[in-house]
Amino acid sequence: MYFKDKYSNLFKKAIWGKIDSEFTMEIPEDDLISNVNIVPFINEKCVVIRLESGEWEIPGGTLEKDEKYGDTISRELIEEAGAILQTYVPFGAWKCFSHHVQAYKPHLPHPEFFRLVGYGNVEVSSNPLIPDDGEKVVAVEIMSVGEAAEKFKQKERPDLAELYMLAEELRNQN
Repeated sequence: MYFKDKYSNLFKKAIWGKIDSEFTMEIPEDDLISNVNIVPFINEKCVVIRLESGEWEIPGGTLEKDEKYGDTISRELIEEAGAILQTYVPFGAWKCFSHHVQAYKPHLPHPEFFRLVGYGNVEVSSNPLIPDDGEKVVAVEIMSVGEAAEKFKQKERPDLAELYMLAEELRNQN
């Protein structure tokens, strides 16, 4: 209950188009995971990405066919942040229910699925290697969690601000 009270924006039920979602500290079974995200850290600082639209975002994405979530997060980090994954510790997920007739991609679970999220250590080694059909990342920035939280709040994403703060708190406990 402590985390739900402290990070109430993160745990608030949300609607993303035709998808109902709610953050939970539950770690789902692998076959229910459709997406994976990471709050990446370099020492005591974190990494955030800025999209062409001006939005600040957390790295991550959708599992490809026959891809394990660890492979997905490694691939997405290279594509979106030019970063190499060193460690990944799952700590929660958005439990989602889709009102779409079919899954986003045929190999993904539907109508119930999870967006797994964790924190981990990374090393930025290059510019993002964005595929032609990928989100256009225009900046990869390394900053304190407080600075990242402020950027998310400015773009009306208090949920992501709290996600980064929760990740830092859990990481410091371990």
